[in-house]
Amino acid sequence: IQQAYRGLMQYMLDLRSHFQKNYPDYDVPANLYAGYMDMTYFAVIPAFLKQRRLKVAVVFLHEDFRFEVWLSGYNRQVQAQYWQIIKDASWQQYQLVENPLKADSILEHVLVDNPDFSDLAGLTCKIEEGTVRFISDIESFLK
Repeated sequence: IQQAYRGLMQYMLDLRSHFQKNYPDYDVPANLYAGYMDMTYFAVIPAFLKQRRLKVAVVFLHEDFRFEVWLSGYNRQVQAQYWQIIKDASWQQYQLVENPLKADSILEHVLVDNPDFSDLAGLTCKIEEGTVRFISDIESFLK
């Protein structure tokens, strides 16, 4: 378990570095939330979303064994505000959480279910493509 956990943490650090290197216009903070073996994530924050006090999180859910991408607010008040905007618009491209005041996100989307860690380059490509598409879709909706 320790070896697998270390491998996962190293992959998440490498993935975060990949976003930092390949998307210089995005703010990708240095910190990685390692969690309590429930979830591990890092933030990716395009300027367009930062201006609105929103951020995107690339998340690995340990129990579900999958990668997701989430839209989150800088705080629960911001989350509730944008949750209401999305709900009122009936935008259903991504899964809206039930209650933004009790969740860590506004929208959630599965990127890779049951990831293949034997092909890290392929896994990174899937996560990157899905995350960039998610960001683009959100920016288009909010414009």
